[in-house]
Amino acid sequence: MGVAMTDESELRHLTRCVELAAEAVEAGDEPFGSVLVDGGGRVLAEDRNRETSLADQTQHPEFALARWAAEHMTAEERRAATVFTSGEHCPMCAAAHGWVGLGRIVYIVSSRQLGEWLAELGVPAPPVRTLPVQEIVPGLEVHGPVPELAGQVHELHRRFRARL
Repeated sequence: MGVAMTDESELRHLTRCVELAAEAVEAGDEPFGSVLVDGGGRVLAEDRNRETSLADQTQHPEFALARWAAEHMTAEERRAATVFTSGEHCPMCAAAHGWVGLGRIVYIVSSRQLGEWLAELGVPAPPVRTLPVQEIVPGLEVHGPVPELAGQVHELHRRFRARL
């Protein structure tokens, strides 16, 4: 279910997600980065994973952006927005996305892909089962994976694991 990258602005937002994921690795956090874009294509907020540096496993960027959207956007603005992200939302982040009524998600790497990569690196399964976003938020428009950038995200995960 890959997404055709016909829109240069989408690719630009996804590239920024990779940059944020790289910033996370440099800070000692797992490589995830996300960007919240309004219906007109303007970047409203962005974040990176902070779960290790803040010693809180809920400090995912997608969750932070959902909280930001709830505080700063109307329901209509949230529905028109898109979250671009380096990795498919985990169940916690998907639920937050759904509860605040955000619009579509575009991700580079699926949870399934990430699970395969981590297994190859000998990383134990996470304490919470990963599920496709649509199983958590039925009817949500979700696009991904995006093969054009998956190799860069894969390398960031290898680099993060090599530092442990």
